[in-house]
This record gives sequence, C-alpha cells and structure tokens, in this order.
Amino acid sequence: MPVIRYFSGSNSVYWVGNRSLVRQKLVGRLYASPGAARCPTGQPPARRPSFLHFNLILSVKTNLLHIKNMVCPRCVEAVQNLLVKAGYEPTNVTLGRAQLAASTPVDPRVVAPLLREAGFDVLLDRAEQLTEQIKAVLQDYLEHLRTAQAPLTTSAFLADRFATTYSHLSKVFSRTANLTIEKYLIRMKIEQVKELLSYGEMTLVQIADQLRYSSGQHLSNQFRQVTGRSVSEFRRLLHPDRISLDALG
Repeated sequence: MPVIRYFSGSNSVYWVGNRSLVRQKLVGRLYASPGAARCPTGQPPARRPSFLHFNLILSVKTNLLHIKNMVCPRCVEAVQNLLVKAGYEPTNVTLGRAQLAASTPVDPRVVAPLLREAGFDVLLDRAEQLTEQIKAVLQDYLEHLRTAQAPLTTSAFLADRFATTYSHLSKVFSRTANLTIEKYLIRMKIEQVKELLSYGEMTLVQIADQLRYSSGQHLSNQFRQVTGRSVSEFRRLLHPDRISLDALG
C-alpha cells in the first residue's frame, strides 16, 4: 500500500491508503482555508494544481502485482520464473496477478522493465487492472460454456465472479480496452474455433455445439465477419493466422 508524504514547511503529513482517496484528503487539506493555502514552494497557487505538482515522496512497494498479457499457464510459469530470478519470492501466481511474500515486496516500476522484456507489463491503473481480470475470467467462461449443462450468460457469470454489476464491469472494460466485453468474447471464441479447426478432429457443427452457437451457420457467419474469410478458406491455409490472446484487445 503506498505511503504518501506531503511536505508543508517543516511539517510532514502522512497518509496510507488508496491513492485516489489520498488525493482527496490532500487537496482537501490544502484548500480548506483558501486564504492560507500554499503550495510546497511556499507560494500561493495561481490555480488549483494537479496532484503531480505537489512535492511527493511515493513509496510504491507492494506484495501484489497486477500484470498484463498473461493469457495461459505458460505465462504463469514464465512470470514465476522471472520473479524468482530477480530475487523475489512469489507465493501465488495466477493469470494477471502475482502475490509476493511479505519479506520481498516490490516496486512495480523497478520490475516493469524485466517483465516487458518477456512480453508482459505491470498495471498501475485500477481500471486497467480490472480489465485484465475480466479478460482472465472470460477464459474461465469459455471453459464454463464447454462443460456446463446449463451455462450462465456472460453478464451473470461476470457479475457473480466479481460481486458487482455487469453494467459497471462493461463500462470500465469498454473505456479501457476500446471494445465491448461482448466483442472481446467473440474474438476469443473465434480464436478457439481456429485452434479446433487446425486440429482437424471436429466438424464445424461439433465446434459450434461445444461453444454454444445456435448452429454451424451462425458460427460460419461470425467467423467470416471477424476474420474476413470463410471457414473453408481458413482450412485451406497451410499456416493459419492465429492471433495471440494478449493481442485481441
């Protein structure tokens, strides 16, 4: 949890907690008395300064990292190995998250370059963190579609998993990923279709049934809409143009 220290003359005021909450408290303290308000340099502010204009010392060491582009079990293993080699003690690494031992907290800004070299990235923004969590849960939802006798709707599945409204999740996701949850899920399903087609073990109708399409024709139409080619054209390709899940949105 970040510790923010604000210097006002010889006095130091500390707050520990959510950064947005800290900002509210800090701004409230600075402007509680407009006539006496001063910026850290001692000069009266000409306008309401941004949070970044304050003289802040920010300790961002944390035991929980939110990581972008983790889309499969191999990603989990790769992140685990990277953190261990860097001298940290990960206690639980899952898609999008890495929990570290209390004895080895990490500054996300320090470990970010290491993760970027391997194709990952550290998320500091809460909206981005939630979006990546939604993407990870949507992978669980695809498995739910394949295995459940009476699968839940996407909205019900996500609302239950996050214990919040689907409307909230949808707004955050759309704003951060620049596409809707529904469109992202369609892209995920089409990538799953490509994988199953490349194995050559199932018919289109069987694949459509497994992924809960209403018919093979429905799947075929959506496949053409997303990829720009028919299923038959895709099958004729020697090297199908699969897309990595971390590049879907």
